[in-house]
Amino acid sequence: MMDLIEHASAYATQAHARIDQRRKYSSQPYDVHLKNVAELVAEVSDDPEMIAAAWLHDTVEDTPATFRDIEDEFGAAVAGLVSDLTDVSKPSDGNRAARKAIDRDHTARASVRAKTVKLADLIDNCRDICHHDPRFARVFLAEMEALLRVLEDGDAVLLKRAHKVWNKCRERLQQLKQEDRGTLSDVHLPRRREPDIQQLHALRLFTRAFSARDIADPFPSFDSDTPAVRAREIMQARGWSAAGLRAEGFVNGYLRAEDLADGLCGDHLRGFARGQVVPADASLSDVIYVLTRHRACYVDVLGDVAGVILREHIQNPVVRMWLFGMITIVEMNFTRRIAEYYADDGWRSLVSEGRLEKAQQLHAERLRRGQHPELLDCLQLSDKIQILIKDTEHLAWMGFDSRRMAKNAAKEFESLRNNLAHTQDIVANDWPQIARMTQRIESLLGMGDD
Repeated sequence: MMDLIEHASAYATQAHARIDQRRKYSSQPYDVHLKNVAELVAEVSDDPEMIAAAWLHDTVEDTPATFRDIEDEFGAAVAGLVSDLTDVSKPSDGNRAARKAIDRDHTARASVRAKTVKLADLIDNCRDICHHDPRFARVFLAEMEALLRVLEDGDAVLLKRAHKVWNKCRERLQQLKQEDRGTLSDVHLPRRREPDIQQLHALRLFTRAFSARDIADPFPSFDSDTPAVRAREIMQARGWSAAGLRAEGFVNGYLRAEDLADGLCGDHLRGFARGQVVPADASLSDVIYVLTRHRACYVDVLGDVAGVILREHIQNPVVRMWLFGMITIVEMNFTRRIAEYYADDGWRSLVSEGRLEKAQQLHAERLRRGQHPELLDCLQLSDKIQILIKDTEHLAWMGFDSRRMAKNAAKEFESLRNNLAHTQDIVANDWPQIARMTQRIESLLGMGDD
């Protein structure tokens, strides 16, 4: 079974590397964290499925991989562990406290094996956060303390070690507080970034303008007493990878074509995962969130699962228009902020000569065509972000914790916008960017609702 662990290690490392995911504070490759968690689990267990899940525990949450992908690669048991270790709250579920409560309830229901992996994850994260970010560490410690209460049936050795790490971090923060003579008295509250009301209004209009019902396809279904082979023939002929299973007139689960080798359809029922079914009026942000975890998002219409949305539906013109609109609103807000803070084109000194020259050329061409733009309007989105991230106040206003994060976001935004404009495949090329952008925007909207 060592092959399972080696396969999980390689799979997870490559999945996170493909999106260039790194540790927040050290910028180390993300597999450093995964290796630490796997080694902690291996110290208390020789269960290969648990160790594999330790390597894979963030794969579905952070990369384009789905639970189905994990199941296909590593089997149902490992996929189940990864599911237990993956947060279920959506950005639209409320503020951080509300989302953490939902995720904590999910963890409380997890298997003992998954709780052991979660303890290892907490230990490594606590060490990292406490060492690098005392401000956020106080928030994390409160959340970790609540989590430890629902992890008490995890491995006793790791539970004890988690409490020890928690106490050590708390003592360090108390020491810092004393050394600074109280200047960290409200360090437990992250600095609040007041949202721009106009931006929030425009974003809210766009995020709520379209819903799941606007892009869903009808979800075909079979009665439970339909011969499985017959259902499979129909599904294959019509290109359906999945179909609903009806019981007493309502769809209560789904079928996969490859499962239907014998017996009746009812023998092959697969239940919907928690959160996989959304109401018809669910936002497209929520749909995308589900599709980061599952290959399909199912839509409840008047109490019955009657619609299905796949990742390929994100190519729909409605979704492309929605994404382009949000990017445009964000860029307009960046432009307005630069204009407000840098009068008389004072931002020029913050842009390289080459980028400024390109903006001047575009400006001259637009003037020639009878348009009347400002020179600032002719800068690329990445140039505007580069201007803003040079100042820590602007960096915080944009919602980024570091310049590296902001630079990566700039590249992602431009890639997505260019592929939208040129009708390229945004699912294949930009899925992680789409997921991160929609979650970031929902989080911003949540700030305005507090």
